[in-house]
Amino acid sequence: MFKISKKHILLSLVILATTALNAETESWQEQVGAQSFPNKTETFLVNDYDGVKNNGLILCTKAIQKAIDDCSAAGGGKVYFKPGTYLTGSIFLKDNVNLCIDEGVELRGIIDLEEYPEIYTRVAGIEMKWPAAIINFLNIKNAAITGKGSIHAQGRYHWERYWKLRQAYTPKGLRWASDYDCKRVRTILVSNSKNSTIQGITLKQAGFWTVHVLYSNHITVDGITIQNNIDGHGPSTDGIDLDSSSDILVKNCDIDCNDDNFCLKSGRDADGLRVNRPCERIVIHNCISRKGGGLITLGSETSGGIKDVEVYNLKANGTNIAIRFKSALTRGGTIENINIHDIEMKNVDIAISASLNWNPSYSYASVGKDTKDIPKHWKVMLEKVSPEDGLPHFKNISVSNIEAKNCKTAISLRGIENSHLENFSFKNMEMTTKSAGVIEYTDGLNLNNVVINSEDNSSIKMENNKKFKEKNSNF
Repeated sequence: MFKISKKHILLSLVILATTALNAETESWQEQVGAQSFPNKTETFLVNDYDGVKNNGLILCTKAIQKAIDDCSAAGGGKVYFKPGTYLTGSIFLKDNVNLCIDEGVELRGIIDLEEYPEIYTRVAGIEMKWPAAIINFLNIKNAAITGKGSIHAQGRYHWERYWKLRQAYTPKGLRWASDYDCKRVRTILVSNSKNSTIQGITLKQAGFWTVHVLYSNHITVDGITIQNNIDGHGPSTDGIDLDSSSDILVKNCDIDCNDDNFCLKSGRDADGLRVNRPCERIVIHNCISRKGGGLITLGSETSGGIKDVEVYNLKANGTNIAIRFKSALTRGGTIENINIHDIEMKNVDIAISASLNWNPSYSYASVGKDTKDIPKHWKVMLEKVSPEDGLPHFKNISVSNIEAKNCKTAISLRGIENSHLENFSFKNMEMTTKSAGVIEYTDGLNLNNVVINSEDNSSIKMENNKKFKEKNSNF
């Protein structure tokens, strides 16, 4: 019989203590992203199932779904296609399945909304019924989409529907409702899922948001290309939206879209405050944004808070705003502990922007007193938020090692009297711009080696800033 000595017990205790110490000292940045991958070798060929045609004309949804279901039931593996184009509605991934869209394969989203069953989800900050995406990770784990093929969402159909509705709504003061009443299909939705990966694929012409990661944890998005500006510029075609999710890794991505390129969100107004779930522990690096609303955007949906974010080695070329913080006075929540560094940008409208009162016509819902029979989701959006709960806060923001060329405006930081921008630190920044910009209502702003060369020889307009520090700067 094996006898355990005191020496063995002490040694075991030391090993356990060392392991626990290493786990505690490992930074959160090293623990983000998928912690597993569906790597079983069994394969399921979609073309072996009845009703499949790879000519882009025959609806293949049922066959693709059957291949996924069979793969998961067998314990997992890879579902793949012969080269060609496959017309599909909503597909739902399952545990342990790798949906492989290889080079030469294109999934094409059908434009018929009936092929996208409505699910209860969150869209633009509120929970409501909305069409499922083309590909859905719903309440699953250890799943993936990989390959060098593409998904074409045929989004132009949805863009035209939206513009028609918005043209009718805006004169009635209903701009805020347009995005919610015109239901458009997302390309990929990851919701209430974990340890899953999206890798390598190209996503084209999204009808709405392209990749939406919602209420999920330990997700990796690696090496994808988003090309939404094909045959027009679609409204709200965000690139990657990380929404009330945690431990997310995004890397090596290239996004050309018509709204925010990489965006962090956490709910809107009363509904977002009710859910109260942060977006946290996010790492984004080695990515490119082209056209779009923001290279890296935090907000405007801030109700659950956004915190612990590391962003580095990003490039913006022709993006509207490069580094962007935004909220509204009914959102609430705090953006904090953000570190953004080693960013290159050129031909952008604004290099760095912060606003607590963004886009009022979209941000604040209102209807006439005599309005009757309003939809359920309107009632959610019209729910009042107290001024105290609705006040957002931005604090502990570090931006460093920035090179900006041919900007229109270098910096636009606008806090408000009862919510100053707190402890913003700008270091090692060189900008060539048409005009310098404005900084107002900050508390603890620190500028170190910040040089702004403006064509109009303007300087930053400074107003109502407390505890301001400057060193080796020219702005």
